[in-house]
Amino acid sequence: MRILNIAHGEFLMLGAFLTWALHESLGISPLAMIPVSFVVLALLGLAVHRLVFRRLTRTSANLDIFEARGLMASFGLMFLVQNFAQLVWGGDLRGYDYLAEPVAFGGAQFAANKLLLLAVALAISAALIVVLRTTLYGKGVRALMQSPTGAQLVGIDTERLHPLMFGIGLGLSGVAGCLLSMTYTISPGMGEPYTVTALIVITLGGFGSMAGALVGGLALGVVEAVGMHFTSPSLKSLLSYAIFIGVLLWRPNGLFTRK
Repeated sequence: MRILNIAHGEFLMLGAFLTWALHESLGISPLAMIPVSFVVLALLGLAVHRLVFRRLTRTSANLDIFEARGLMASFGLMFLVQNFAQLVWGGDLRGYDYLAEPVAFGGAQFAANKLLLLAVALAISAALIVVLRTTLYGKGVRALMQSPTGAQLVGIDTERLHPLMFGIGLGLSGVAGCLLSMTYTISPGMGEPYTVTALIVITLGGFGSMAGALVGGLALGVVEAVGMHFTSPSLKSLLSYAIFIGVLLWRPNGLFTRK
């Protein structure tokens, strides 16, 4: 959408803290928090777009200037959201137990909450791909991704579609945070590694390709797991960045896009 949102992981963190806070205080199931996290973060995304990115769209002379200003604005949002979370919840690690019992699967054992996370993430990803590929709304989104000017020329209401997609993006980050809170400890600084991972994944899959991003994410996870098994868990970041740089150098359009 021409917005490189460096603060995306921070909104994921908000979804995680929202889930943790309501689970600890009211006993609400994290699964019940999935739609709540989506709605709350989507509404927040609409507000952020209205207050920040819509104004940048109108005041930027061209797309290059808009992208540069949007990148700087998202850096500001990253620090703003981090400090807000630290002010409200403090800097301590938080967490809770939910479906942590082991489950035997394929000759190995996995935590039940991680299997649940995988299943829900795949289901939501598949549903989003279907919407983008088969519905009129999805065609409008893909047209806007390819050419904002062309989308306007064929009658697509980009003034409504752009903030809606930004809101859905942050809503999905809230769902991701909700799911991650079931399996990992959370903190105000937890979002940055996930933002970096997201950038690596969309680079692997090809910018603008949902299916490619899904395959790229699964591929990155497998490579990291196998690499850590034969080397050291401390080398996880090294493996990720090496893959990222290699793809940028040899396949800048992504591994799963046609040249």
